[in-house]
Amino acid sequence: MAKVKGLVKFLGTLDDLTFYKTQDGNLVKTKGGVSKARIATDPNFLRTRENGAEFGSAASAGKLLRSAVRSLMMVASDNRVTSRVTKLMTLIKDYDTTSARGARNVGVAISASAAKTQMIGFNFNIGAILSAILVKPYAVNTTTGVITIASLTPLNDIAYPAGATHVTITGAWVRINFVANTTVIEFTNAVNLPLNTTASAVTLTPTAVPAGSTGTNIFLIAVEFFQLVNSVQYVLSNGSYNALGIIDVV
Repeated sequence: MAKVKGLVKFLGTLDDLTFYKTQDGNLVKTKGGVSKARIATDPNFLRTRENGAEFGSAASAGKLLRSAVRSLMMVASDNRVTSRVTKLMTLIKDYDTTSARGARNVGVAISASAAKTQMIGFNFNIGAILSAILVKPYAVNTTTGVITIASLTPLNDIAYPAGATHVTITGAWVRINFVANTTVIEFTNAVNLPLNTTASAVTLTPTAVPAGSTGTNIFLIAVEFFQLVNSVQYVLSNGSYNALGIIDVV
């Protein structure tokens, strides 16, 4: 794969070259390679088929997670979050130590504590890391889903962008069954605070316990910034500074 340089930018296919545009710039690649039919039937490509099957399963698990938190991602995510979530799920499926090669999947793997640990600290907006935005320690009760932040002083404990006057902190409790492909999410109350030196005890309480007795419980915090203009709070810079992170998984 090569990058296209020069004043003229091609898109499409010319002879054996394919020109296409990505977020990394204009690229070019040669046509060719092994046919899809051969990969699907040739014994020499057994490992390729196994890897493809596991990658597809990981991608489906990633889509399930993204769908569950879609409303939160709408205010805090980056343009590569899909591939990053898929990569996370690909790492997690390796903790499936019982399924045959080619059949390893997140639904089995997630029962391992180490697999759950892989998810903790994942950020949906790579440009706004939760731990760098919200520097005050927090605690989550994984039985009730209540998230507490003691004595939060926004001006000192939150790394806010220029122009921001207010911040909103929200929590969520997601229960995902990666085997049955089901998701349930319950949101907490949203706490909106001015960016000043007033200390506040923040308590985020889910509206309910997610339905369903089985599944992986994922807890998240979202931080969103606003600018106050004539008594109205406006989203700051289209949400590019907003953070959304997984804080615990059980």
